[in-house]
Amino acid sequence: MIQLSQRLQAVADLAEDAEVVADVGTDHGYIPLFLIACGKAGKAIAMDINEGPLLRAREHIRQYNQHERIETRLSDGLRELRPGEAQTIVIAGMGGSLMKRILTEGEATAHAADCLVLQPQSELPMFRHFLVEHGYRILREDMVYEDGKFYSMMAVKWKESDTEDSLQARLAESGAEDGLQAMTEADFRYGPLLLAQKHPILHKYLLRQKEQKQKILESLGQNARRDVSERRAQIREELEEIEVLLKL
Repeated sequence: MIQLSQRLQAVADLAEDAEVVADVGTDHGYIPLFLIACGKAGKAIAMDINEGPLLRAREHIRQYNQHERIETRLSDGLRELRPGEAQTIVIAGMGGSLMKRILTEGEATAHAADCLVLQPQSELPMFRHFLVEHGYRILREDMVYEDGKFYSMMAVKWKESDTEDSLQARLAESGAEDGLQAMTEADFRYGPLLLAQKHPILHKYLLRQKEQKQKILESLGQNARRDVSERRAQIREELEEIEVLLKL
């Protein structure tokens, strides 16, 4: 079976069993190959906006003799995928703004899927706000540390009604101790289920954030050329929040 990086393995682990899985921005085609090999998908559609990545994916598909079960498709986001054609959709390794655009432009297809596995590389607070505000419920979250970088990923499903109740139920399942309260800004920044699970990699990430913000605060204290009081107050507030989360 094909060996995945830690990041891609975590993404694959979040995927639900499906008759057809679609991988948007497939690059080398590793995710479809793995999901086929481990029996999580019967067929797969490997999609990319550029022909180059699709050529690489086709080479790997031929290498593993999976050309009858994996189709490659040139597509900008979800444009060439019909609603309901794939039960699981994977979108990984791109910026949060681009992923937001893909889900917005391919809304009908995204809404029809049973599971979307999303791994935004940036702008996570904004992206989580987008998901919740547009009726997606967060089913599962994971986080890995690989090659000096932190990666967050999540499995979500569109459900316009009872989004809040569904999230609260997931928080309860994940071990949130008291009351299932509405999402806070900390939840949007760091991930509600990661926080509820007391995820060990998130703990490591919080320690890194604490160290970086302390250095920023120190450098601001040495800046006598302009008024940085507002920025310093913001950093102190963020540090206080991190300290609270670390104590949890």
